[in-house]
Amino acid sequence: MNDEPLLANVEFGATGLVVAEHPDEDGTYCLPRHGERPDSGWRALSLAEALHARIRPVGTAETVLRDWVTGVPAQRTAAWDDPTAFEPVRVRAGAIVIRDGQMLLIGFEEHGQPFYEIPGGGVEDGETLHAAAVRELREESGLTGHVVGEVARVWKDGRREHYLLLDATGELGAQEELDNYGGTPTWVPVDQLPSTPLWPRRLAWRIAHWYATNWPVQPAELADSIHDLQADCTW
Repeated sequence: MNDEPLLANVEFGATGLVVAEHPDEDGTYCLPRHGERPDSGWRALSLAEALHARIRPVGTAETVLRDWVTGVPAQRTAAWDDPTAFEPVRVRAGAIVIRDGQMLLIGFEEHGQPFYEIPGGGVEDGETLHAAAVRELREESGLTGHVVGEVARVWKDGRREHYLLLDATGELGAQEELDNYGGTPTWVPVDQLPSTPLWPRRLAWRIAHWYATNWPVQPAELADSIHDLQADCTW
């Protein structure tokens, strides 16, 4: 029996990170397994392309992109980290709502430091992702919304989180009428999201980018192991 850990090859060609098109999912790339050799079916992604590509395994992709962006010398192999291969301990639906260039967040404070979350919560038994996002938005902010589309999936600490773009109407409800664990709904300028202590961290700058350009056709797939919400993240 082979107990050796699975590894991914981390190879850089003349133009960037070598990946292979995933045979089962349109637009999804995969890092080569250790021992596989690139052939004519493989391609190299520039950093700009890789940051916005769907690359599996998502945990390994997070590590490779972080090292690439922060200038850590490239390793020839990396641990094969694929959280998508396991049943999540919890599924969460989050509601992305933007009005007049500002995004709705739920603000909290811990040890005197502010931090923010995207409205959302656990998907209940028999509930669809869309219904959960609409319900959580109403419970946590008082707004009524409908789903435009899913823009991101994030794996974090055993959870799978789905982030959906919503159009919403109404005004924020009174604090005592909301169910958001004592948080405060607040509007934050979208262009300030990259520097806002927002969880999940790897999603913050992407939302600002997508809002200024185009929302992804296929949901972005990200692993997020960042717990320091003050960290500067551009990968």
